Amino acid sequence: MSALGQLPEKNRVEKNTLYLVATPIGNLSDISERALKVLSEVDFIAAEDTRVTLRLLTRFGIKKPLISYYEHNKRERGELIAERILSGQSCALVTDAGTPAISDPGEDLVALCAEKNIRVVPIPGPNAAICALAASGLPSGRFCFEGFLPTNRADRQARLDSLASETRTMIIYEAPHKLIATLAELARTFGPGRRIAVCRELTKFNEELMRTTLGKAVEYYKSNEPRGEYVLVVAGAEAAASGNEFWRGMSVAEHVGHYIKAGLTKMEAIKAVAADRGVPKNAIYKEIVRSQ
Repeated sequence: MSALGQLPEKNRVEKNTLYLVATPIGNLSDISERALKVLSEVDFIAAEDTRVTLRLLTRFGIKKPLISYYEHNKRERGELIAERILSGQSCALVTDAGTPAISDPGEDLVALCAEKNIRVVPIPGPNAAICALAASGLPSGRFCFEGFLPTNRADRQARLDSLASETRTMIIYEAPHKLIATLAELARTFGPGRRIAVCRELTKFNEELMRTTLGKAVEYYKSNEPRGEYVLVVAGAEAAASGNEFWRGMSVAEHVGHYIKAGLTKMEAIKAVAADRGVPKNAIYKEIVRSQ
């Protein structure tokens, strides 16, 4: 087996190839030697925001042609990028920060390249979700990545309801102006006692990681203005496979009453009961109505 660093055939930039180059999420020192090599040697770079990427390239003395590729032009630009690669060029895809194609329009370009049998090579590096999970103190053996939640209110609540009984650790991205509302929605759906790690500005000067509960996080941000980008790492629901759940033997009404006595509102209690029993909250609501 060759020693690490002695694989030139793996490090050589090839034609007819799309490279997915991870870039720093804050600290520029996190960029890898291999990433810089690829950025220096490809024929052109596709960037989510060419201004952001130009600053990064200038910092490391790299001059390359740039083409914008983002959510609102991804269809036509994707075809153009694929055509250039098929014609014999090499391209590096970068996002504003982190790993391209993860909660990012680069996902569509990779899918297009797969359809056209274009070789895709990942250049690993910084990723906010994995950094947050690793430092969260929550179980990391099994997790699910949700990225940004839907912006439509109904779709957003439907997504949260579908996650209420998820037993894996969950990773969610959120912008500062939406953080308070999102934490409140999480607390209503999952219960205020669910554990969370609120990770802010990872790898940057103002990096902060707060391990708490959803209820306490809501209270904290009522008096502390959210600033910067956030990664929320939320504990999964307790597994319901053991048959030793506290609510076994309770009627639905008694189960709801248990949570109301614990301080939840009626609707919060209904959602908590639905999560415990692994059923839609509407089914719990109908059962409560029938029992009254």
